[in-house]
Amino acid sequence: MQPDNAEKVYGLIANSHVQVLCCCGSSCYESGSLKIIDNFIRVIAEYGLGSRVDVVATGCFGFCAKGPIVRIMPDNTTYVQVHPEDVEDIVKTHIIDGRLLEERLQYVDFTAHQLMDDSKRWSSYPKQLSMDAMLHDYIYEIGGKKFLSVMSYKIDADKCKGCGACKRGCSSQAIVGDLRQPHVVNPYKCTCCGHCTTKCKFDAIHGPVGALSERNYVEDLLVDVADPDKIVVAQTAPAVRYALGEGFGMPPGTIVTGKMITALRKVGVDYVFDTDFGADITIMEEAAEIVDRLRKFIAGDKTVRIPITTSCCPAWVNFFENDYPDLREYPSTCKSPAQMLGAVLKSYWAERMGVPRDKLVVVSVMPCLSKKYECARDEFITNGNPDVDYSITTIELAELIRRMNIDFGKLHDGEFDAPLGDSSGAGAIFGTTGGVMEAALRTVYEEFTGKELAHVEFEQVRGLDGIHEAVIDLDGFELKVCVVNTLANARIVMDKLREGELEYHVIEVMACPGGCIGGTGQPYHHGDIEVIKARQRAIYSEDIGRKLRKSHLNPVIQRLYREFLGEPLHGKAHELLHTKYRDKSIL
Repeated sequence: MQPDNAEKVYGLIANSHVQVLCCCGSSCYESGSLKIIDNFIRVIAEYGLGSRVDVVATGCFGFCAKGPIVRIMPDNTTYVQVHPEDVEDIVKTHIIDGRLLEERLQYVDFTAHQLMDDSKRWSSYPKQLSMDAMLHDYIYEIGGKKFLSVMSYKIDADKCKGCGACKRGCSSQAIVGDLRQPHVVNPYKCTCCGHCTTKCKFDAIHGPVGALSERNYVEDLLVDVADPDKIVVAQTAPAVRYALGEGFGMPPGTIVTGKMITALRKVGVDYVFDTDFGADITIMEEAAEIVDRLRKFIAGDKTVRIPITTSCCPAWVNFFENDYPDLREYPSTCKSPAQMLGAVLKSYWAERMGVPRDKLVVVSVMPCLSKKYECARDEFITNGNPDVDYSITTIELAELIRRMNIDFGKLHDGEFDAPLGDSSGAGAIFGTTGGVMEAALRTVYEEFTGKELAHVEFEQVRGLDGIHEAVIDLDGFELKVCVVNTLANARIVMDKLREGELEYHVIEVMACPGGCIGGTGQPYHHGDIEVIKARQRAIYSEDIGRKLRKSHLNPVIQRLYREFLGEPLHGKAHELLHTKYRDKSIL
Protein backbone atom coordinates (compact mmCIF):
# COMPACT_ATOMS: atom_id res chain seq x y z
CA MET A 1 0.00 0.00 0.00
CA GLN A 2 1.62 3.22 -1.17
CA PRO A 3 0.21 6.73 -1.77
CA ASP A 4 -1.65 7.04 -5.09
CA ASN A 5 1.14 9.14 -6.56
CA ALA A 6 4.37 7.45 -5.48
CA GLU A 7 6.48 10.23 -6.97
CA LYS A 8 4.88 12.96 -4.88
CA VAL A 9 6.46 13.95 -1.54
CA TYR A 10 3.73 14.65 0.98
CA GLY A 11 3.09 16.80 4.08
CA LEU A 12 5.60 16.65 6.91
CA ILE A 13 8.06 14.52 4.92
CA ALA A 14 8.26 17.08 2.12
CA ASN A 15 11.18 18.90 3.74
CA SER A 16 12.11 16.77 6.76
CA HIS A 17 13.29 13.37 7.87
CA VAL A 18 10.66 12.28 10.36
CA GLN A 19 11.12 10.49 13.67
CA VAL A 20 8.19 8.81 15.38
CA LEU A 21 9.14 8.67 19.07
CA CYS A 22 7.16 6.07 21.01
CA CYS A 23 7.39 6.16 24.80
CA CYS A 24 8.44 2.83 26.34
CA GLY A 25 8.40 3.99 29.95
CA SER A 26 6.76 1.58 32.41
CA SER A 27 3.23 2.97 32.12
CA CYS A 28 3.20 3.26 28.33
CA TYR A 29 4.84 -0.15 28.03
CA GLU A 30 2.10 -1.73 30.14
CA SER A 31 -0.49 0.14 28.08
CA GLY A 32 0.68 -1.47 24.86
CA SER A 33 3.40 0.73 23.37
CA LEU A 34 5.13 -2.28 21.78
CA LYS A 35 2.07 -3.02 19.67
CA ILE A 36 2.00 0.63 18.62
CA ILE A 37 5.66 0.45 17.59
CA ASP A 38 5.00 -2.72 15.58
CA ASN A 39 2.07 -1.04 13.83
CA PHE A 40 4.12 2.05 12.98
CA ILE A 41 6.89 -0.09 11.48
CA ARG A 42 4.36 -2.09 9.46
CA VAL A 43 2.34 0.90 8.21
CA ILE A 44 5.43 2.94 7.33
CA ALA A 45 6.69 -0.01 5.30
CA GLU A 46 3.32 -0.40 3.57
CA TYR A 47 3.35 3.25 2.55
CA GLY A 48 6.92 2.98 1.27
CA LEU A 49 8.24 5.57 3.72
CA GLY A 50 11.05 3.52 5.24
CA SER A 51 13.79 5.83 3.95
CA ARG A 52 12.08 8.97 5.28
CA VAL A 53 10.64 7.91 8.64
CA ASP A 54 12.35 6.30 11.66
CA VAL A 55 10.45 4.69 14.52
CA VAL A 56 12.32 5.17 17.80
CA ALA A 57 11.47 3.70 21.21
CA THR A 58 12.30 6.20 23.95
CA GLY A 59 12.44 6.56 27.68
CA CYS A 60 9.65 8.18 29.67
CA PHE A 61 8.20 11.47 28.42
CA GLY A 62 6.33 12.14 31.66
CA PHE A 63 2.57 12.64 31.99
CA CYS A 64 2.26 8.87 32.31
CA ALA A 65 -1.48 8.88 32.96
CA LYS A 66 -2.03 9.93 29.35
CA GLY A 67 -0.02 7.08 27.81
CA PRO A 68 0.73 5.54 25.44
CA ILE A 69 2.43 8.70 24.17
CA VAL A 70 3.81 9.31 20.68
CA ARG A 71 5.76 12.38 19.57
CA ILE A 72 6.39 13.29 15.94
CA MET A 73 9.68 15.02 15.19
CA PRO A 74 10.83 17.50 14.02
CA ASP A 75 7.62 19.47 14.62
CA ASN A 76 7.28 18.32 18.28
CA THR A 77 3.65 17.26 17.98
CA THR A 78 2.60 15.03 20.87
CA TYR A 79 -0.23 12.50 20.73
CA VAL A 80 -1.63 10.91 23.88
CA GLN A 81 -3.69 7.80 24.68
CA VAL A 82 -2.68 6.38 21.32
CA HIS A 83 -4.20 3.04 20.38
CA PRO A 84 -2.73 0.62 17.83
CA GLU A 85 -5.64 1.34 15.49
CA ASP A 86 -4.71 5.07 15.54
CA VAL A 87 -1.34 4.44 13.91
CA GLU A 88 -2.47 4.43 10.29
CA ASP A 89 -4.44 7.65 10.86
CA ILE A 90 -1.35 9.35 12.31
CA VAL A 91 0.81 8.23 9.38
CA LYS A 92 -1.77 9.13 6.72
CA THR A 93 -3.11 12.34 8.26
CA HIS A 94 -0.03 13.86 9.94
CA ILE A 95 3.07 12.48 8.22
CA ILE A 96 1.71 12.19 4.68
CA ASP A 97 -1.04 14.83 4.45
CA GLY A 98 0.51 17.29 6.92
CA ARG A 99 -2.62 17.73 9.05
CA LEU A 100 -2.91 17.24 12.82
CA LEU A 101 -4.96 14.36 14.20
CA GLU A 102 -6.71 16.59 16.73
CA GLU A 103 -8.55 13.93 18.73
CA ARG A 104 -5.24 12.55 20.00
CA LEU A 105 -3.35 15.84 20.56
CA GLN A 106 -1.89 16.72 23.96
CA TYR A 107 -3.32 19.85 25.60
CA VAL A 108 -1.58 22.09 28.12
CA ASP A 109 -4.87 23.26 29.60
CA PHE A 110 -7.67 20.78 29.09
CA THR A 111 -10.36 23.16 30.34
CA ALA A 112 -9.27 25.92 27.95
CA HIS A 113 -8.64 23.38 25.18
CA GLN A 114 -5.19 24.92 24.58
CA LEU A 115 -2.79 22.85 22.48
CA MET A 116 0.67 22.04 23.82
CA ASP A 117 3.03 23.30 21.14
CA ASP A 118 6.40 22.61 22.77
CA SER A 119 7.72 20.17 25.36
CA LYS A 120 9.27 23.04 27.35
CA ARG A 121 5.77 23.96 28.50
CA TRP A 122 5.30 20.45 29.87
CA SER A 123 6.71 20.93 33.37
CA SER A 124 7.18 17.25 34.20
CA TYR A 125 9.01 16.46 30.96
CA PRO A 126 12.60 17.52 31.87
CA LYS A 127 12.30 15.88 35.30
CA GLN A 128 11.19 12.62 33.74
CA LEU A 129 14.08 12.75 31.28
CA SER A 130 16.55 13.29 34.11
CA MET A 131 15.14 10.31 36.00
CA ASP A 132 15.17 8.13 32.90
CA ALA A 133 18.79 9.02 32.10
CA MET A 134 19.76 7.79 35.57
CA LEU A 135 17.91 4.52 35.09
CA HIS A 136 19.10 3.65 31.60
CA ASP A 137 22.62 3.79 30.19
CA TYR A 138 21.48 3.71 26.58
CA ILE A 139 20.00 7.19 26.34
CA TYR A 140 21.41 9.61 23.77
CA GLU A 141 20.75 13.32 23.47
CA ILE A 142 19.67 15.49 20.56
CA GLY A 143 18.51 19.05 20.82
CA GLY A 144 18.45 18.87 24.61
CA LYS A 145 16.18 15.83 24.55
CA LYS A 146 17.21 12.27 25.40
CA PHE A 147 16.16 9.14 23.52
CA LEU A 148 17.12 5.49 23.32
CA SER A 149 20.02 4.95 20.95
CA VAL A 150 19.30 1.99 18.69
CA MET A 151 21.72 0.85 16.01
CA SER A 152 20.40 -1.16 13.09
CA TYR A 153 20.51 -1.49 9.33
CA LYS A 154 18.29 0.67 7.17
CA ILE A 155 16.67 -0.07 3.80
CA ASP A 156 16.47 2.66 1.18
CA ALA A 157 12.85 2.51 0.03
CA ASP A 158 13.78 4.21 -3.25
CA LYS A 159 16.15 1.36 -4.14
CA CYS A 160 14.32 -1.59 -2.57
CA LYS A 161 12.45 -3.75 -5.08
CA GLY A 162 10.62 -5.81 -2.45
CA CYS A 163 12.19 -9.05 -3.69
CA GLY A 164 12.32 -10.47 -0.15
CA ALA A 165 15.91 -11.78 -0.37
CA CYS A 166 16.99 -9.77 2.67
CA LYS A 167 13.92 -10.92 4.61
CA ARG A 168 14.65 -14.57 3.87
CA GLY A 169 18.27 -14.11 4.90
CA CYS A 170 17.49 -12.43 8.23
CA SER A 171 17.81 -14.97 11.05
CA SER A 172 16.59 -12.46 13.63
CA GLN A 173 13.28 -11.90 11.76
CA ALA A 174 13.88 -8.13 11.81
CA ILE A 175 12.82 -7.31 8.23
CA VAL A 176 9.18 -6.78 7.34
CA GLY A 177 7.41 -5.91 4.09
CA ASP A 178 5.19 -7.39 1.41
CA LEU A 179 6.48 -8.84 -1.84
CA ARG A 180 7.27 -6.16 -4.43
CA GLN A 181 6.85 -3.44 -1.79
CA PRO A 182 9.75 -1.61 -0.05
CA HIS A 183 10.87 -3.48 3.05
CA VAL A 184 11.90 -1.96 6.38
CA VAL A 185 14.19 -3.09 9.22
CA ASN A 186 12.72 -3.26 12.71
CA PRO A 187 15.62 -1.68 14.66
CA TYR A 188 14.51 -3.38 17.87
CA LYS A 189 14.99 -6.84 16.35
CA CYS A 190 18.07 -6.14 14.21
CA THR A 191 21.28 -7.72 15.53
CA CYS A 192 23.54 -5.73 13.14
CA CYS A 193 24.93 -9.00 11.74
CA GLY A 194 24.82 -7.55 8.21
CA HIS A 195 23.66 -10.68 6.39
CA CYS A 196 20.87 -8.72 4.73
CA THR A 197 23.52 -6.66 2.91
CA THR A 198 24.97 -9.78 1.33
CA LYS A 199 21.56 -10.81 -0.02
CA CYS A 200 20.56 -7.47 -1.57
CA LYS A 201 21.35 -7.05 -5.29
CA PHE A 202 20.19 -3.45 -5.42
CA ASP A 203 22.51 -1.75 -2.90
CA ALA A 204 19.44 -0.79 -0.89
CA ILE A 205 20.67 -1.71 2.59
CA HIS A 206 23.08 0.41 4.59
CA GLY A 207 24.34 0.50 8.16
CA PRO A 208 24.68 -0.05 10.95
CA VAL A 209 23.14 3.32 11.61
CA GLY A 210 22.06 4.98 14.80
CA ALA A 211 18.88 6.94 15.17
CA LEU A 212 20.48 9.85 13.33
CA SER A 213 23.08 8.97 10.73
CA GLU A 214 25.55 6.52 9.27
CA ARG A 215 29.29 6.87 9.92
CA ASN A 216 32.12 6.28 7.48
CA TYR A 217 34.93 4.98 9.67
CA VAL A 218 37.45 4.77 6.84
CA GLU A 219 37.25 8.54 6.63
CA ASP A 220 37.69 8.74 10.42
CA LEU A 221 40.84 6.62 10.11
CA LEU A 222 42.30 8.89 7.43
CA VAL A 223 41.60 11.95 9.56
CA ASP A 224 43.17 10.36 12.64
CA VAL A 225 46.38 9.16 10.95
CA ALA A 226 46.85 12.69 9.60
CA ASP A 227 46.60 14.20 13.10
CA PRO A 228 50.13 14.61 14.57
CA ASP A 229 48.72 14.74 18.10
CA LYS A 230 47.20 11.26 17.89
CA ILE A 231 48.72 7.79 18.14
CA VAL A 232 46.76 5.38 15.95
CA VAL A 233 46.86 1.68 16.73
CA ALA A 234 45.32 -1.02 14.53
CA GLN A 235 44.41 -4.50 15.64
CA THR A 236 43.55 -7.19 13.10
CA ALA A 237 41.18 -10.11 13.65
CA PRO A 238 42.27 -13.69 12.93
CA ALA A 239 39.96 -14.20 9.94
CA VAL A 240 40.99 -11.03 8.06
CA ARG A 241 44.42 -12.25 6.96
CA TYR A 242 42.96 -15.34 5.25
CA ALA A 243 40.53 -13.37 3.05
CA LEU A 244 42.12 -9.95 2.44
CA GLY A 245 44.20 -11.30 -0.45
CA GLU A 246 40.99 -12.13 -2.36
CA GLY A 247 40.48 -8.39 -2.75
CA PHE A 248 43.67 -8.34 -4.86
CA GLY A 249 43.06 -11.41 -7.00
CA MET A 250 44.73 -13.95 -4.74
CA PRO A 251 43.16 -17.40 -4.18
CA PRO A 252 40.89 -17.85 -1.13
CA GLY A 253 42.86 -18.89 1.93
CA THR A 254 46.05 -17.11 0.90
CA ILE A 255 47.75 -16.00 4.14
CA VAL A 256 48.70 -12.32 3.76
CA THR A 257 49.49 -11.42 7.37
CA GLY A 258 52.79 -9.69 6.64
CA LYS A 259 51.50 -7.71 3.66
CA MET A 260 48.44 -6.63 5.68
CA ILE A 261 50.69 -5.26 8.44
CA THR A 262 52.87 -3.37 5.97
CA ALA A 263 49.81 -1.97 4.19
CA LEU A 264 48.40 -0.63 7.46
CA ARG A 265 51.70 1.10 8.21
CA LYS A 266 51.68 2.65 4.73
CA VAL A 267 48.17 3.93 5.42
CA GLY A 268 49.70 5.77 8.36
CA VAL A 269 48.94 3.58 11.37
CA ASP A 270 51.60 3.92 14.08
CA TYR A 271 51.37 0.44 15.63
CA VAL A 272 49.82 -2.83 14.47
CA PHE A 273 48.83 -5.45 17.02
CA ASP A 274 47.22 -8.86 16.65
CA THR A 275 43.68 -9.55 17.86
CA ASP A 276 44.88 -13.17 18.17
CA PHE A 277 46.61 -11.89 21.32
CA GLY A 278 43.22 -10.61 22.48
CA ALA A 279 41.88 -14.11 21.79
CA ASP A 280 44.55 -15.55 24.08
CA ILE A 281 43.39 -13.17 26.82
CA THR A 282 39.81 -14.25 26.16
CA ILE A 283 40.73 -17.89 26.65
CA MET A 284 42.42 -17.12 29.97
CA GLU A 285 39.16 -15.61 31.21
CA GLU A 286 36.65 -17.85 29.45
CA ALA A 287 38.41 -21.11 30.33
CA ALA A 288 38.59 -20.00 33.97
CA GLU A 289 34.89 -19.18 33.85
CA ILE A 290 34.01 -22.54 32.30
CA VAL A 291 36.02 -24.46 34.91
CA ASP A 292 34.55 -22.38 37.73
CA ARG A 293 30.99 -23.06 36.62
CA LEU A 294 31.69 -26.74 35.98
CA ARG A 295 33.12 -27.31 39.44
CA LYS A 296 30.18 -25.55 41.08
CA PHE A 297 27.75 -27.53 38.92
CA ILE A 298 29.39 -30.85 39.79
CA ALA A 299 29.32 -29.88 43.48
CA GLY A 300 25.54 -29.48 43.24
CA ASP A 301 25.28 -25.69 43.19
CA LYS A 302 21.76 -25.05 41.89
CA THR A 303 22.42 -21.36 41.21
CA VAL A 304 25.13 -21.88 38.59
CA ARG A 305 24.02 -21.53 34.97
CA ILE A 306 24.96 -24.47 32.75
CA PRO A 307 25.43 -24.58 29.79
CA ILE A 308 27.76 -21.61 29.50
CA THR A 309 27.77 -20.07 26.03
CA THR A 310 30.48 -18.06 24.32
CA SER A 311 30.12 -14.30 24.03
CA CYS A 312 32.67 -13.03 21.49
CA CYS A 313 30.21 -12.56 18.59
CA PRO A 314 28.41 -9.20 18.95
CA ALA A 315 25.53 -10.20 16.66
CA TRP A 316 24.92 -13.23 18.87
CA VAL A 317 25.01 -11.03 21.99
CA ASN A 318 22.51 -8.65 20.41
CA PHE A 319 20.36 -11.63 19.42
CA PHE A 320 20.01 -13.14 22.89
CA GLU A 321 19.51 -9.71 24.49
CA ASN A 322 16.63 -9.09 22.06
CA ASP A 323 15.01 -12.53 21.90
CA TYR A 324 16.23 -14.49 24.95
CA PRO A 325 16.84 -11.96 27.72
CA ASP A 326 15.51 -14.45 30.27
CA LEU A 327 18.55 -16.62 29.45
CA ARG A 328 21.18 -13.88 29.59
CA GLU A 329 22.83 -15.39 32.68
CA TYR A 330 24.00 -18.35 30.60
CA PRO A 331 26.51 -16.60 28.29
CA SER A 332 30.04 -16.00 29.48
CA THR A 333 30.61 -12.48 30.75
CA CYS A 334 33.84 -12.24 28.75
CA LYS A 335 34.19 -9.36 26.32
CA SER A 336 35.17 -10.18 22.74
CA PRO A 337 38.89 -10.47 21.91
CA ALA A 338 38.82 -7.10 20.11
CA GLN A 339 37.27 -5.36 23.11
CA MET A 340 39.63 -7.08 25.57
CA LEU A 341 42.65 -6.00 23.55
CA GLY A 342 41.22 -2.50 23.25
CA ALA A 343 40.81 -2.28 27.02
CA VAL A 344 44.40 -3.50 27.56
CA LEU A 345 45.76 -1.09 24.95
CA LYS A 346 44.06 1.92 26.53
CA SER A 347 45.23 1.01 30.03
CA TYR A 348 48.31 -1.25 30.34
CA TRP A 349 49.97 -0.33 27.02
CA ALA A 350 49.05 3.37 27.07
CA GLU A 351 50.38 3.79 30.62
CA ARG A 352 53.68 2.16 29.77
CA MET A 353 54.05 4.16 26.56
CA GLY A 354 53.09 7.41 28.26
CA VAL A 355 50.22 8.03 25.84
CA PRO A 356 47.14 9.80 27.26
CA ARG A 357 43.99 7.80 26.67
CA ASP A 358 42.31 10.61 24.76
CA LYS A 359 45.28 10.80 22.35
CA LEU A 360 45.21 7.06 21.58
CA VAL A 361 42.99 5.85 18.74
CA VAL A 362 42.33 2.11 18.50
CA VAL A 363 40.83 0.88 15.24
CA SER A 364 39.93 -2.76 14.73
CA VAL A 365 40.06 -4.45 11.34
CA MET A 366 37.35 -7.07 11.47
CA PRO A 367 35.61 -9.63 9.22
CA CYS A 368 32.36 -8.52 10.80
CA LEU A 369 29.90 -5.68 10.26
CA SER A 370 28.46 -6.14 13.74
CA LYS A 371 31.75 -5.01 15.27
CA LYS A 372 30.80 -1.46 14.27
CA TYR A 373 27.82 -1.76 16.58
CA GLU A 374 29.90 -3.39 19.32
CA CYS A 375 32.30 -0.44 19.52
CA ALA A 376 29.38 1.83 20.40
CA ARG A 377 28.05 -0.23 23.32
CA ASP A 378 28.08 1.91 26.45
CA GLU A 379 29.78 -0.73 28.59
CA PHE A 380 32.84 -0.54 26.33
CA ILE A 381 33.22 3.22 26.80
CA THR A 382 35.15 4.84 29.66
CA ASN A 383 34.35 8.47 30.45
CA GLY A 384 33.12 9.00 26.91
CA ASN A 385 36.19 7.35 25.35
CA PRO A 386 35.65 3.92 23.68
CA ASP A 387 38.08 1.06 24.29
CA VAL A 388 37.96 0.49 20.52
CA ASP A 389 37.21 3.77 18.78
CA TYR A 390 35.78 2.26 15.61
CA SER A 391 35.97 -0.73 13.32
CA ILE A 392 36.53 -1.21 9.59
CA THR A 393 35.98 -4.42 7.65
CA THR A 394 38.23 -6.57 5.49
CA ILE A 395 36.49 -5.21 2.41
CA GLU A 396 36.92 -1.61 3.57
CA LEU A 397 40.63 -2.16 4.23
CA ALA A 398 41.09 -3.60 0.73
CA GLU A 399 39.27 -0.60 -0.76
CA LEU A 400 41.42 1.79 1.27
CA ILE A 401 44.64 0.08 0.11
CA ARG A 402 43.55 0.42 -3.53
CA ARG A 403 42.43 4.01 -2.93
CA MET A 404 45.94 4.88 -1.72
CA ASN A 405 47.54 3.21 -4.77
CA ILE A 406 49.41 0.67 -2.66
CA ASP A 407 50.58 -2.31 -4.72
CA PHE A 408 49.52 -4.96 -2.23
CA GLY A 409 51.05 -7.92 -4.04
CA LYS A 410 54.53 -6.36 -4.00
CA LEU A 411 54.59 -5.41 -0.32
CA HIS A 412 57.23 -6.99 1.90
CA ASP A 413 56.06 -8.93 4.95
CA GLY A 414 55.95 -6.84 8.08
CA GLU A 415 55.63 -8.09 11.64
CA PHE A 416 53.23 -7.24 14.43
CA ASP A 417 54.52 -4.86 17.06
CA ALA A 418 55.68 -6.37 20.34
CA PRO A 419 54.65 -7.33 22.88
CA LEU A 420 50.91 -7.45 22.10
CA GLY A 421 51.45 -9.11 18.74
CA ASP A 422 52.73 -12.43 20.09
CA SER A 423 49.95 -15.03 20.09
CA SER A 424 49.34 -18.76 20.17
CA GLY A 425 47.76 -21.11 17.67
CA ALA A 426 44.72 -21.22 19.93
CA GLY A 427 44.21 -17.52 19.27
CA ALA A 428 44.49 -18.06 15.51
CA ILE A 429 41.68 -20.62 15.29
CA PHE A 430 39.14 -18.18 16.77
CA GLY A 431 38.39 -17.23 13.16
CA THR A 432 36.46 -20.40 12.32
CA THR A 433 33.38 -22.09 13.71
CA GLY A 434 34.49 -24.46 16.47
CA GLY A 435 37.70 -22.52 16.95
CA VAL A 436 36.70 -20.73 20.15
CA MET A 437 35.53 -24.03 21.60
CA GLU A 438 38.75 -25.82 20.65
CA ALA A 439 40.95 -23.01 21.94
CA ALA A 440 39.08 -23.04 25.23
CA LEU A 441 39.27 -26.84 25.53
CA ARG A 442 43.07 -26.77 25.26
CA THR A 443 43.19 -24.70 28.44
CA VAL A 444 40.08 -26.09 30.17
CA TYR A 445 41.47 -29.63 29.94
CA GLU A 446 44.71 -28.79 31.75
CA GLU A 447 43.08 -26.54 34.35
CA PHE A 448 40.24 -28.96 35.10
CA THR A 449 42.28 -32.19 35.17
CA GLY A 450 45.65 -30.86 36.35
CA LYS A 451 47.26 -32.91 33.59
CA GLU A 452 49.15 -31.93 30.46
CA LEU A 453 47.24 -32.15 27.20
CA ALA A 454 49.49 -33.98 24.77
CA HIS A 455 47.26 -33.91 21.68
CA VAL A 456 45.93 -30.38 21.22
CA GLU A 457 43.67 -30.97 18.21
CA PHE A 458 40.02 -31.51 19.12
CA GLU A 459 38.77 -32.84 15.80
CA GLN A 460 35.38 -33.54 17.41
CA VAL A 461 34.43 -29.85 17.34
CA ARG A 462 35.63 -29.08 13.83
CA GLY A 463 33.49 -28.93 10.70
CA LEU A 464 30.96 -26.66 9.07
CA ASP A 465 27.71 -28.20 10.31
CA GLY A 466 25.18 -25.67 11.54
CA ILE A 467 24.76 -27.53 14.84
CA HIS A 468 27.62 -29.81 15.85
CA GLU A 469 27.66 -31.88 19.07
CA ALA A 470 30.57 -33.64 20.74
CA VAL A 471 31.58 -35.27 24.01
CA ILE A 472 35.04 -34.44 25.38
CA ASP A 473 36.75 -36.72 27.90
CA LEU A 474 38.18 -34.60 30.72
CA ASP A 475 39.99 -37.45 32.46
CA GLY A 476 36.78 -39.32 33.21
CA PHE A 477 34.30 -36.43 33.16
CA GLU A 478 32.22 -36.32 29.99
CA LEU A 479 32.00 -32.71 28.88
CA LYS A 480 29.10 -32.28 26.47
CA VAL A 481 29.63 -29.43 24.03
CA CYS A 482 27.78 -27.92 21.08
CA VAL A 483 29.08 -25.69 18.27
CA VAL A 484 26.53 -23.53 16.45
CA ASN A 485 26.88 -21.21 13.47
CA THR A 486 24.15 -18.89 12.09
CA LEU A 487 21.49 -17.29 14.25
CA ALA A 488 18.80 -19.49 12.70
CA ASN A 489 20.52 -22.48 14.27
CA ALA A 490 21.12 -20.53 17.47
CA ARG A 491 17.36 -20.00 17.72
CA ILE A 492 16.81 -23.77 17.56
CA VAL A 493 19.29 -24.37 20.37
CA MET A 494 18.06 -21.48 22.54
CA ASP A 495 14.44 -22.58 22.22
CA LYS A 496 15.46 -25.99 23.52
CA LEU A 497 17.43 -24.40 26.35
CA ARG A 498 14.41 -22.32 27.30
CA GLU A 499 12.32 -25.50 27.41
CA GLY A 500 14.94 -27.31 29.52
CA GLU A 501 15.70 -29.84 26.82
CA LEU A 502 19.50 -29.42 26.61
CA GLU A 503 22.21 -31.38 28.41
CA TYR A 504 25.23 -29.48 27.12
CA HIS A 505 27.85 -27.97 29.39
CA VAL A 506 29.37 -25.51 26.88
CA ILE A 507 27.96 -23.97 23.69
CA GLU A 508 29.80 -21.89 21.09
CA VAL A 509 27.70 -19.59 18.90
CA MET A 510 28.76 -17.62 15.83
CA ALA A 511 26.28 -15.62 13.75
CA CYS A 512 28.00 -16.13 10.40
CA PRO A 513 28.15 -19.37 8.36
CA GLY A 514 31.50 -20.98 9.06
CA GLY A 515 32.24 -18.45 11.78
CA CYS A 516 34.24 -15.25 11.25
CA ILE A 517 35.85 -16.53 8.04
CA GLY A 518 32.37 -16.24 6.51
CA GLY A 519 31.71 -12.84 8.08
CA THR A 520 29.70 -10.15 6.36
CA GLY A 521 32.75 -7.86 6.28
CA GLN A 522 34.77 -10.37 4.25
CA PRO A 523 35.01 -10.52 0.45
CA TYR A 524 31.70 -12.07 -0.50
CA HIS A 525 31.89 -15.81 -1.24
CA HIS A 526 28.51 -15.96 -3.06
CA GLY A 527 27.58 -19.15 -1.23
CA ASP A 528 30.63 -21.03 -2.51
CA ILE A 529 31.46 -23.39 0.36
CA GLU A 530 34.89 -24.07 -1.15
CA VAL A 531 35.89 -20.47 -0.38
CA ILE A 532 34.98 -21.00 3.29
CA LYS A 533 36.82 -24.32 3.36
CA ALA A 534 39.95 -22.73 1.88
CA ARG A 535 39.95 -20.01 4.52
CA GLN A 536 39.39 -22.62 7.22
CA ARG A 537 42.32 -24.75 6.00
CA ALA A 538 44.55 -21.70 6.15
CA ILE A 539 43.57 -21.10 9.79
CA TYR A 540 44.38 -24.65 10.83
CA SER A 541 47.70 -24.58 8.95
CA GLU A 542 48.60 -21.40 10.83
CA ASP A 543 47.78 -23.10 14.13
CA ILE A 544 49.99 -26.07 13.28
CA GLY A 545 52.85 -23.75 12.39
CA ARG A 546 52.83 -21.89 15.71
CA LYS A 547 55.38 -22.80 18.40
CA LEU A 548 52.78 -22.13 21.07
CA ARG A 549 49.35 -23.70 20.66
CA LYS A 550 47.84 -23.11 24.11
CA SER A 551 46.82 -19.63 25.22
CA HIS A 552 47.83 -20.07 28.86
CA LEU A 553 51.40 -20.93 27.86
CA ASN A 554 51.94 -17.66 25.99
CA PRO A 555 54.75 -15.97 28.01
CA VAL A 556 53.52 -12.47 27.11
CA ILE A 557 50.06 -13.38 28.42
CA GLN A 558 51.62 -14.74 31.62
CA ARG A 559 53.59 -11.51 32.05
CA LEU A 560 50.48 -9.37 31.44
CA TYR A 561 48.63 -11.18 34.21
CA ARG A 562 51.61 -11.14 36.54
CA GLU A 563 52.33 -7.41 36.10
CA PHE A 564 48.89 -5.95 35.55
CA LEU A 565 45.74 -8.07 35.43
CA GLY A 566 46.24 -10.37 38.39
CA GLU A 567 44.13 -13.55 38.57
CA PRO A 568 41.56 -14.38 35.88
CA LEU A 569 37.98 -13.48 36.88
CA HIS A 570 39.15 -11.23 39.71
CA GLY A 571 40.24 -7.66 40.37
CA LYS A 572 41.50 -5.71 37.41
CA ALA A 573 40.97 -8.67 35.07
CA HIS A 574 37.28 -8.71 35.90
CA GLU A 575 37.01 -4.93 35.74
CA LEU A 576 38.61 -4.59 32.29
CA LEU A 577 37.75 -7.86 30.56
CA HIS A 578 34.19 -8.72 31.57
CA THR A 579 30.85 -7.18 30.73
CA LYS A 580 27.13 -7.36 31.47
CA TYR A 581 24.05 -7.90 29.35
CA ARG A 582 20.74 -6.11 29.27
CA ASP A 583 17.15 -7.07 28.67
CA LYS A 584 16.33 -5.39 25.35
CA SER A 585 13.01 -7.15 24.85
CA ILE A 586 11.12 -4.07 26.09
CA LEU A 587 12.22 -2.33 22.92
